[in-house]
Amino acid sequence: MTIPDAELAGLPAHLQLLVANAGQLPLWHRHGQPSTSARRSAVLILFGEGPGGPDVLLIEKSAHLRSHAGQPAFPGGGADPGDDYPVGTALREAHEEAGVDPAGVRVLATLPALFLGPSDNLVVPVLGWWDDPRDVTTGDPLEVARVARVPLSELVDPANRFRVRHPAGYVGPAFGVADMVVWGFTAALLDAVLEAAGLAQRWDADDVRPLAGLAAAAPADSEEEPIDSDLADRAAPTVADGAAGSGSARTVPGR
Repeated sequence: MTIPDAELAGLPAHLQLLVANAGQLPLWHRHGQPSTSARRSAVLILFGEGPGGPDVLLIEKSAHLRSHAGQPAFPGGGADPGDDYPVGTALREAHEEAGVDPAGVRVLATLPALFLGPSDNLVVPVLGWWDDPRDVTTGDPLEVARVARVPLSELVDPANRFRVRHPAGYVGPAFGVADMVVWGFTAALLDAVLEAAGLAQRWDADDVRPLAGLAAAAPADSEEEPIDSDLADRAAPTVADGAAGSGSARTVPGR
């Protein structure tokens, strides 16, 4: 299904290009076939126009969680019974975790599903545009510590790009934005999305930093970080602080 050309034409050029390139993001080849037991999950990649220019929404997981504590991520989680999966799952989770009103989100596309083997999740990234941006809020502070609208200009700035090395040997892309170190699955997906949107700039991939000195300790499988319910503002992003199968990309009608 395809959204009307006139509706897509009114969106920023980087989103139009991202939708056009959604089926060829430079990431899918790294993921194998899903298991028969894989849990259906979804994340919302929500773009908007914020006080610092074009931005994307990220959450920071609470430090109280038993796994992946304090890690940045896209809003998302596992499908619930009755969800209109994957779009309904992504929108429900974004509402629960970041106060996003589903009625204010224009869903543009679902990207190819990614199988995360260590957590046995089949994750569908849902691409959205925030037609009606609102102040971000944290949901349950025991699950979400912060919500940040991070300017794309900060994400593509080469000064904020580097790679991290996990003690177990994993090396992957990372971003230092909004007083957060974004790494693992979220950073890999961000890296691919920025490339497909034509926004990526050259950065020093030889700048590899030990993760232990940058972020909270995390399991060795964190490149494939699970996104279920366990699941800063340096550049003036809007930030809210808490109290404590595989397949082709497709476009979907506007909501």
